Amino acid sequence: MENLGNLIEGFGHVLTPMNLLIALLGVTIGTAVGVLPGIGPAMTVALLLPVTYNLGPTQSLIMFAGIFYGGMYGGSTTSILLNTPGESSSVVTAIEGNKMAKAGRAAQALATAAIGSFVAGTIATVLLVVVTPPVVQFAISLGAPDYFAVMLLAFVAVTAILGASRVRGFASLLIGLTIGVIGVDQTGQQRLTFGIPQLIDGIDVVVVAVGIFAVGEALWIAAHLRRKSGEVIPVGQPWMGKEDWKRSWKPWLRGTALGFPFGAVPAGGAEIPTFLSYITEKKLSKHKEEFGRGAIEGVAGPEAANNASAAGTLVPMLAIGLPTNATAAVMLAAFEQFGIQPGPLLFTRESTLVWTLIASLFIGNLLLLVLNLPLAPAWARLLRIPRPYLYAGIIFFASMGAYAVNAQPFDLFLLLALGLLGFGMRRFGLPILPLIVGLILGPHAELQGRRALQLSGGELHGLIGGWVSMLIYASILVVLLWPLIGRFVVRPLRGRLVTG
Repeated sequence: MENLGNLIEGFGHVLTPMNLLIALLGVTIGTAVGVLPGIGPAMTVALLLPVTYNLGPTQSLIMFAGIFYGGMYGGSTTSILLNTPGESSSVVTAIEGNKMAKAGRAAQALATAAIGSFVAGTIATVLLVVVTPPVVQFAISLGAPDYFAVMLLAFVAVTAILGASRVRGFASLLIGLTIGVIGVDQTGQQRLTFGIPQLIDGIDVVVVAVGIFAVGEALWIAAHLRRKSGEVIPVGQPWMGKEDWKRSWKPWLRGTALGFPFGAVPAGGAEIPTFLSYITEKKLSKHKEEFGRGAIEGVAGPEAANNASAAGTLVPMLAIGLPTNATAAVMLAAFEQFGIQPGPLLFTRESTLVWTLIASLFIGNLLLLVLNLPLAPAWARLLRIPRPYLYAGIIFFASMGAYAVNAQPFDLFLLLALGLLGFGMRRFGLPILPLIVGLILGPHAELQGRRALQLSGGELHGLIGGWVSMLIYASILVVLLWPLIGRFVVRPLRGRLVTG
């Protein structure tokens, strides 16, 4: 009941004219960036970090949450109308959604995506309210060794699971950890400053996020502007018939059940549950012959899983301070920008802020439904914006934002260098998330590791606390050794079963 009272109080803070306007602005920007290919919510939040500093933490986070949810919504529009996912989590939607659009059912595809996103987002946000407080109570019982183990698990998970190569994942993590240690350490020693006074305080996470996401993405797109984009399919007013509702509501619920837990797992993200949802609907559907030619279940389920995972992502971020995708990592940087540390004590120290943020998710989800259904044709017109104008504007605002952080010209040189680094990472297939996670969690992991070793007098066994840290270390070993286990144990066993 206490949590319900806190949530009601949060609604009281959100339902003010200014905060409602901020929420509307956030979901509008989020939908727009979700629609435009190559511009995701992570890049947009990074770009707006310096701009929103004067808004204060509550209004900034309301806007960022709206951008996060809106980006998940908007990605389906590009997938359905252009067969070009605006987000990686919308790849599966393009499989059936674009086929439906080409068959003259773009309105139905957009409608089931929008309504399914609303249903999944609402249910998942309710689960966020229910699940997060118990996770917080559990996290309070953890000590320094346990937190150190949790962060190691996050490092291993985002590097070993994301991307096609573990080597590239670990290389990206190493880059992030290296950037994170620049400056003065806890003993007063300078690290990797190379005698440059501007580096003594380290590199601001806002500058890194804007450089890697915004500038890096803009340079990458500029290098590939010769590629022709597909033709945008015209769309009328989204609507669904009785049969469409009948075929969509179960996939919405199943997609929600798959998406929420995967969002809360490090490196789980939305990609895995969307694929699982598609496979599940293909097996359970009574219209299997339509899959591959425009089955509405293939849009409804993955879109629900996509949006449910967004709410799941906020559970570890708020309760433990652990980001599980790029957007959550940049939102974590937003907390730190205001001197707020997400984790178990967040619900005690910043209770009003947290519950206002959660309440804004319900409001934003409703606003997104109102925006997406009637304005789908308008969102489709955004796809006709010339890319050179779009990304020139991004470079301009990125430079202004980075300069505004410390008002130092040196930050502009850092921004360009980080932009070139982001471009190089895309060129050679290095995932961005391990870098951001390493940059943000690296200093915290160092702090917890130092505390654990100090408590044990410098003995390594101090890094092993209770059963939680031992279970986490066992999980890390399984993840690291899984290729060998699969090769020398699983495959021979499978071969024996087949021959037997």
